[in-house]
Amino acid sequence: MARDAFSSAWEFGFDLWSLSVEANTVIALRTFKIANGGSAAMAEANLMVAEKIETAIEAQARLLTGGFGASPGGASRALVRHYGKKIRSNRRRLSR
Repeated sequence: MARDAFSSAWEFGFDLWSLSVEANTVIALRTFKIANGGSAAMAEANLMVAEKIETAIEAQARLLTGGFGASPGGASRALVRHYGKKIRSNRRRLSR
């Protein structure tokens, strides 16, 4: 049992690390886009703020209603997946 908990902790740590790498990639891509200025930069800045608010509200609602699971570990992993989907979507969109 202890080995499973240890393995699970390492997997979760790796998931967090992967999320941070992808998030930093999105930050860099957005910085370049916004630094170029113009209407595309303004649209990206507005989208960024709107997405952050929407994603945070979705996450809070799911946490409060048990939508991410009942256990702290399960909810944590589900929350990382929730944000990961949004981050990956932005990385793909900004990489085109």
